Amino acid sequence: MESFAATPPYYVVVFTSQRTHGDDDAYVAIADRMVELARVQPGFLGIESARGEDGVGITVSYWQSADAIRAWHAEAEHREAQRLGYERWYAWFRLRVCLVERAYEWENLAQSRQGAE
Repeated sequence: MESFAATPPYYVVVFTSQRTHGDDDAYVAIADRMVELARVQPGFLGIESARGEDGVGITVSYWQSADAIRAWHAEAEHREAQRLGYERWYAWFRLRVCLVERAYEWENLAQSRQGAE
């Protein structure tokens, strides 16, 4: 899992989707490109993503401000990827924008050390 250092408040965009079948190579290429492009956007803090065998996925991206999210949404290459998502890759999606006011972390250090051995 990718980690990032951010002290609240910050924003998250939660993108939950159901993939359609087919065109996986093109989807992976575009998804990888979107992560690469997001990383250079002003206000981008990080990203986490997971997809189940049933095709349902959740991607959470972290941003410094609502303005940074709006700028990302309007970015031309991202707009094209959105269009392709509607036409080819998603049966449905949900998008939520949230303000994080508090954040906590915990790590079982004993388990972490065992996994490193």
